[in-house]
Amino acid sequence: MSHYYTPDPRLPHDIEVFTYEIKGKKLQFATDAGVFSRQKVDYGSNLLLNFLPPLEGRVLDLGCGYGPIGICLAVLNPGIEVTMVDINRRAVALAKENARANGVNNVRIFESDGFAAVSGSFSAIVSNPPIRAGKKVIYPLFEQSCEYLDAGGSLWLVIQKKQGAASAVAKLESIFANCSVEDKSGGYWLLRSIKTPAK
Repeated sequence: MSHYYTPDPRLPHDIEVFTYEIKGKKLQFATDAGVFSRQKVDYGSNLLLNFLPPLEGRVLDLGCGYGPIGICLAVLNPGIEVTMVDINRRAVALAKENARANGVNNVRIFESDGFAAVSGSFSAIVSNPPIRAGKKVIYPLFEQSCEYLDAGGSLWLVIQKKQGAASAVAKLESIFANCSVEDKSGGYWLLRSIKTPAK
């Protein structure tokens, strides 16, 4: 069975295009079979995008899918550099095309199994993680996020309460020694952990 969080879902193509408006900006996204939330920007990602404060520096969109989070952040924060990665080859190709279609140049988009192909450090990491992949996949990504963040940098996650948001908070607290629930809406929790400088 193919999943959106696997490398190469072998499904027939079925392209759809929709428009998404965020903070007065209208963007167009093409999606395809075998990618997450292909008919619209999902509720959790929309919550994350509308809540995030202005960002600076280098930002990583971990598990970018067809690109809604990373591309929107690049548009809303033109001074930042956004790195966007996903294990799903079809999603990465769509993200590249969607960046071009929306005239977004301050992005780097490539295929990566988690952090495998990622280098450098980031002032922020954002993700709507593939919770259905399971804790054995997701929790190591939380740990690696801490390693790849600059001191003072933030990991932002959106997770459904019914898919383990409370246990994710506990895991993040064990890694970062902090985790705040920044917002709750529609059954989703918006989580933030900050990498504190080493003493």
